[in-house]
Amino acid sequence: AFGVIADIQFADAEDGHDFGGTRRRYYRHSLRLLQDAVREWAAERPPVGFVLQLGDSIDGLNARRSEAEAALRRVLEALAALPVPVHHAWGNHELYNFSRAQLARSGLCSRPAEGSAGPPDPLCHAYHCSPAAGLRLVVLDAYDLSPLGREPGSALREEALRLLRDKNPNEDLNSPAGLNEPHFVAFNGGFSQAQLDWFNDVLKFSDENQEKVIVMGHLPIHPYASNGVCLAWNYEAALAVIHSHRCVVCVLAGHLHDGAYCLDSHGVHHLTLEGVVETPPESNAFGTMYVYEDKLILKGRGRIADRVMHF
Repeated sequence: AFGVIADIQFADAEDGHDFGGTRRRYYRHSLRLLQDAVREWAAERPPVGFVLQLGDSIDGLNARRSEAEAALRRVLEALAALPVPVHHAWGNHELYNFSRAQLARSGLCSRPAEGSAGPPDPLCHAYHCSPAAGLRLVVLDAYDLSPLGREPGSALREEALRLLRDKNPNEDLNSPAGLNEPHFVAFNGGFSQAQLDWFNDVLKFSDENQEKVIVMGHLPIHPYASNGVCLAWNYEAALAVIHSHRCVVCVLAGHLHDGAYCLDSHGVHHLTLEGVVETPPESNAFGTMYVYEDKLILKGRGRIADRVMHF
């Protein structure tokens, strides 16, 4: 069993709204909802083996208030009350607050420091591990190809800017208005070819060893597990890698605060979790996933529905 949670987006600030000004965000209260989740995971029997934090742990608001380090410390302290590993995805809000180099030195870096668990780029927060016999977890970095967090002039930053400007002529690169491909906005990102090649090698290994694979990352990679906007730029390339193998059973993502789900044409479950930051104080948004030989069973809390996913 393992815990799942997404888009906490904590800030020690009064409630606010999304970029459109229509959806309420409970910045300060999100920390209490995380603490409630940790208490429930701690009471699970059998105990959870690890937690997946699907990105956007703190809100970009912290950068403007010079409170990023303090906010992150409070989130990490809450998670540390649970004596199990936490696997972190990096989302756009992490990269509004910190550079990649800073994140790589922070408590949000769950990629192993040594060994060949990840791609060649040490600042790409992708890696794999085997939390149980016959099961492999792959963490993807959905902002590997993005201007966010990359040093000015770096090759990947320039490549990302060229791609974004080619696909999005809007003055505001966060606006999908009028786009044929509305997911090409600056608050999304993509996967470098180096990461995709590494991902393919990991899945080949899992095929050969008859493992089941769970993939996690901040961005959805299937349009039916999205609203059409909150989606990785080159989601088709990531899906092509997954569909060329037999081992992946589920892809977990955040970013879209309303959540979504689909079973794709190759039998892979795509589950996008509802976001904590837009969850009212009297509810919550987290879950516990139970792993069986032939299925995953999600026990959801609050906004997250129970779900059985067979494979």
